Amino acid sequence: MSQTGHSAAFAASDVRADGRTNLVGLSREELAAEFDKLSLPKFRVKQVWQWIYNRGVTDFDTMTNLAKPLRERLAEQFVIERPKVSQSLQSVDGTAKWLLAFEDGNEVETVHIPAADRGTLCISSQVGCTLTCKFCHTGTQRLVRNLSPMEIVSQVMLSRDAFGEWPSPTDGSRQITNIVLMGMGEPLYNYENVAKAMKIVMDPEGISMSKRKITLSTSGVVPQMRQCGEELNVNLAVSLHAVTDEIRDDIMPINKKYPLKELIQACRDYPNVNNARRITFEYVMLKGINDSDTDARGLVKLLKGIPAKINLIPFNPWPGSGYECSDPLRISKFADILAAAGLSAPVRQARGEDILAACGQLKSESERLRKSERAVLSEQHLAAQVAAVN
Repeated sequence: MSQTGHSAAFAASDVRADGRTNLVGLSREELAAEFDKLSLPKFRVKQVWQWIYNRGVTDFDTMTNLAKPLRERLAEQFVIERPKVSQSLQSVDGTAKWLLAFEDGNEVETVHIPAADRGTLCISSQVGCTLTCKFCHTGTQRLVRNLSPMEIVSQVMLSRDAFGEWPSPTDGSRQITNIVLMGMGEPLYNYENVAKAMKIVMDPEGISMSKRKITLSTSGVVPQMRQCGEELNVNLAVSLHAVTDEIRDDIMPINKKYPLKELIQACRDYPNVNNARRITFEYVMLKGINDSDTDARGLVKLLKGIPAKINLIPFNPWPGSGYECSDPLRISKFADILAAAGLSAPVRQARGEDILAACGQLKSESERLRKSERAVLSEQHLAAQVAAVN
């Protein structure tokens, strides 16, 4: 089976044991098809769509512009459900992290990172990861399955539940202003479901998130990069982390399939890239591996002619990783070389370290706790989060 063919085999069913279908995650066309089976007029699709995605309701009884008999009929056939939150953590720096549990027992993470001018939501696309990048904690967790569109969209909806952002704010007061597909998993190895979910998120009559506020991060799945740009036209981030095939082959095995020459050409060809919509290149700083002056100059040469921004990421060590973070002075010197060449190269500040904010850490820790311990931990941190939000 191809990597992009996981959807049918791995996505959880959104039909419940009682036979009712979860409407969350259905496209407009699919929702219309379901309503057509019930001989409902087309205008009902728009009404229900807005209730689900603009107002965030989870109960048909709240849909006051639908007659009560119709609401009861819909409730017999459908549900509007989110995954359950098995842990909810709040960092001292304001970062929030949720561990979401699905009906099949699998879990993924969603993180909200607040800043003075934005609030970025980091969402997952797979349970575990199909890649085995050596420096990445999630890479130690085997791929279990792809997330369904419902499970991807629900991460956004659960986060908005937590911040009380229903109906969709229109006055600029959103705490969730940006979405990044940088959580667990490789989004382009689950492209079909990710694309469907993002089209729902971008729909102007629902969650209404601008494509300019959505960034998809890939480790370099070259064949799907252009498709993503043409169909979704969202911002692109590329996990680069090395400037030679030798080093990248070692720390990111995907490079053996799609080497740097092919990856960089795919970046040059990415639709609608310009100085206003640059590609972000993520570069984790690994002591003695990829942080020399030679590496910095090689990065300048590699990205020549590409509207680019480089995020320098101090490595966050985890048990068994085998890597160390580059020294602060080394990172500073590396950044100076990039800046001297005219490249924007901010150093990403660590966030949420006290709540295991590194991708995959919370899931790993939760698996080590007994169920009873998780319940207590969840209650404690949920109370802390509610207090912080209020």
